[in-house]
Order: sequence, then structure tokens, then C-alpha cells
Amino acid sequence: MRTLFRVIAALLACAASVGVAYAQTHYPDRPIHVIIPWPAGGIADVVLRAMQDPLQKALGQPMIIENKAGAGGTIGDDTVAKAAPDGYTLLFTSSALNMNVALGRKLPYDAARDFVPVVNVASAPMILVAYPGLGVKTVKELVALAKSKPGKLTFASAGNGSPAHFTAEMFRAATGIDVVHIPYRGSPQAMIDQIAGRVDFHFANSVAAIPQVNSGKVVALAVTSDKRLKVAPGIPTMAEAGIPDFHASQWEAFLAPRGTPQAIIDRIAKVVDQVLAQPKVVAALEPFAIEVDGKSTPKSFAALMTSDRAMWIKVAKEANIKAE
Repeated sequence: MRTLFRVIAALLACAASVGVAYAQTHYPDRPIHVIIPWPAGGIADVVLRAMQDPLQKALGQPMIIENKAGAGGTIGDDTVAKAAPDGYTLLFTSSALNMNVALGRKLPYDAARDFVPVVNVASAPMILVAYPGLGVKTVKELVALAKSKPGKLTFASAGNGSPAHFTAEMFRAATGIDVVHIPYRGSPQAMIDQIAGRVDFHFANSVAAIPQVNSGKVVALAVTSDKRLKVAPGIPTMAEAGIPDFHASQWEAFLAPRGTPQAIIDRIAKVVDQVLAQPKVVAALEPFAIEVDGKSTPKSFAALMTSDRAMWIKVAKEANIKAE
């Protein structure tokens, strides 16, 4: 009898391994669900939708995108963390995943344990913009105004723990100004109130900022990249604006639930890099100062995630950034 049980157990194990091997070899054989933990119209949304059609063609299956925003990205993050690790539910998010860790927030998941880095897609700088009615045209003028009215000026962000929030807190620490944080559910909502003058300034991602800067609806004071942007050469860098050693950008990338087979991770990463090599994808993102990666691997992205997390933890400590 024991021998029979051993034989049955061995057969079941063999069948299971064959099933897994088949699933990995034939991946994908049904639609892939990608969750963006930010609202439609934000930078992650723009980047992924620019890739959606070529990714679907390359993978041979539909890619269903769902914007599941809220709580600084943690609602969408948690959905993916708890999803089946089969490659059919993926997360497309930003540096905010690490920033939420740096904040010391109580999260329903472990960002380092519950996600597998798949592939980095792109990076983009932040742009410091102000309401035209505020009457400032330079960073120095903004700082001087804030210091003359401590606790009066407001700044927007795409949510507590978002790249916009972290960058603004870095700015506050670097300049010593006393300003009030107004968090929103995403960058599009923050920009709406910025244009209306309900907030005084904020560090907007390039997707949200550049069209409004070009239309004159907001005033661009500086960009957080090391060099001026090709698409907006008139905007000075933070260093040129008088704030040295101030650099901030956010990555946009794919992650999967822990336990997702390596063969599937490698397949997705390879296809994404191939898509990023297509001129039409690069051209679609260039007007927003988004720089595609195209040479990322699961291993290199894992290293980036680790170093990025350590950097933001250091920034949070030095700037005294805490969960609100």
C-alpha cells in the first residue's frame, strides 16, 4: 500500500511539473492583466499605453490595463502582490513603490519580498511648476516668497509617498522653507488644481507638466534632471537655478508577484526591450522627456530596485519625510 501511495505521489508530482513546464513554454496563452496603481493620464499610464499595441502583437495576446489608484499606489500594489504568480497579473508602477517603504508606512505587503523585478522601461525627471498668479518666475523668487510667508504657500503631489511628494520634501529640506503639502490621488488631479490656482506649486512629472508649460497654464521654474531637456531647453536645471546637487527622477517598470516562474519573467523582459527598440515607441515618449531604457534585464532591474530603495530611505531620513 505504501508503495502504491509513493507511486501515486510521484505521478502527481510529475504531472504538476509537466503542467508548469507547459504553461511556461506556451506563455502567454490568454490575456495579460496589467495593473497601474495610478490614475489614467499619469506618467505610468502614458508610458504603458504607448507600448500596449506593440506588446500585444509581440506576445500574441491582449494586454488589459487597469488603473487602480489610491493610497499612494498601495491599493494597486497590494492587488498584484496577492495575485497568482503565473505571469497573467503584472504591476506597472514607479519609484513610488520604494518611496512608500522609505516613508515607513505600514503596508499590506513587503515590497522587497512580495514582488519580482521584471524589467525597467523608462525614467523621467520632475519639473517644478508654479501657478502664474503666484508672481514668481524663478526658484529663488519662489523660495523668497515662501520664506516671507511661512506656512502659507501650498504644494501639490500625486499622493503621499509619490515621487512628487518626495521631490518636494527634498526641496523643502534643501531650502529651509515652511510650506503645506496637499496630496492628490494622482498627477492629473494635482495638475488640474495647479492650473486653477488652488495650490501654489509642485514638482510635476514631465508628462503632466510639459503640455501645460507649453500652453502657458503653469510657469516652469526648474527641472530635476542633470541636463536641460531637449523638448524644453528654456527650463533651467535645479543646479542652474541655485539648488546644487539636487537630482530626482522616477523609473517606470514591470514587476510580478513573488513566485512567478523565471522563464516567464525572462520572456516578458525580452519582449519589452524589443518593443522599446521600436522607433515609434521612442517617438511617442520623446515629447514628454521620457527616456526609455531598452537594455534592462531582471537582474539589472533588481539591482536598480535595491540601490533605489536604499537611496530613498536615506533621503527620507535626512529630509525627515514621514507618512502622513
